[in-house]
Amino acid sequence: MPLSFKDVAEILKIVDASDCEEVILEVEGTRLVVRKGQNNGAASTPSVGTTTTAAPASAEQPAPAQSTEGTSDAATVNIDDGLVAVRSPMVGTTYRCPAPDEPPFVEVGTRVEKGTPLCLIEVMKLYTTIEAPGAGVIVAIYADDATLVEFDQILFSISPE
Repeated sequence: MPLSFKDVAEILKIVDASDCEEVILEVEGTRLVVRKGQNNGAASTPSVGTTTTAAPASAEQPAPAQSTEGTSDAATVNIDDGLVAVRSPMVGTTYRCPAPDEPPFVEVGTRVEKGTPLCLIEVMKLYTTIEAPGAGVIVAIYADDATLVEFDQILFSISPE
């Protein structure tokens, strides 16, 4: 019996609630790999949504860090040394507001604490909250509301405090 959407959602909930860092499940030729905290040694911030990914943070190569909100090729964006890049842990649609009639979670210049919601990423009607990996100020926003983002694409840059 192949994995259904409901099966995958339940597996994600169980892994999210556990201390497990990685699960690999193979059923009838389908392979499901779930990893938490994949960020090459930097501190991870677990998501609060129903999936099990984390918002990894790392610094990139030097480049201007102007507010380039909505950059079309954000996967290739570089940020200044010393800034923290918040990357997409998955492919999905990003939402900057908690609901269509509400203001965005953050704007450029917003001061955030560790765990502050930055945006939501929706995949197959499951929403994952992307949180700030630490305290700081939002320097740039690289993803527009209701747009598709790629895995590991830079969503925000934060000047740490």
